[in-house]
Amino acid sequence: MRCEVCGRKIHGTPINAVIEGAKLMVCAECSKHGKIISEEEADLRQQQLKKPSPATPLVQKKKVAPASVEITQEVVEGYHVKIRQAREKLGLSHEELGKKINEKASVLSKIETGKMAPDNVLAAKLEHALKIKLLVPVKDEVAPTML
Repeated sequence: MRCEVCGRKIHGTPINAVIEGAKLMVCAECSKHGKIISEEEADLRQQQLKKPSPATPLVQKKKVAPASVEITQEVVEGYHVKIRQAREKLGLSHEELGKKINEKASVLSKIETGKMAPDNVLAAKLEHALKIKLLVPVKDEVAPTML
């Protein structure tokens, strides 16, 4: 049998030792580096490791469902033209406006070209920064019923 630490051949009986938290079979020289344990302790440790401990119930976090928010405002038609005109009137570039409202310049350019519509939060930021009106109340349209 060989020592699990140094690899030398063990003459006589190997010594069970715990070295840096690992239970190893080592030679007499390497046993100095750890705590020597008896055969009974080694068997007891083996049994404890095999025996599953009772599982402690994990505390489950309650999932907070987002409140169902009714959309009460929507972005006006022609928003992209209004945004571009207001930005140019203030003499701001996409980057400067982006820094002002904490938004990427690429997002602003997509909005100005009409490829992307701003959500209500971004529209509110743009309204505040550019001093324009982009959000209007949603009109409830009742579908005509046929009798």
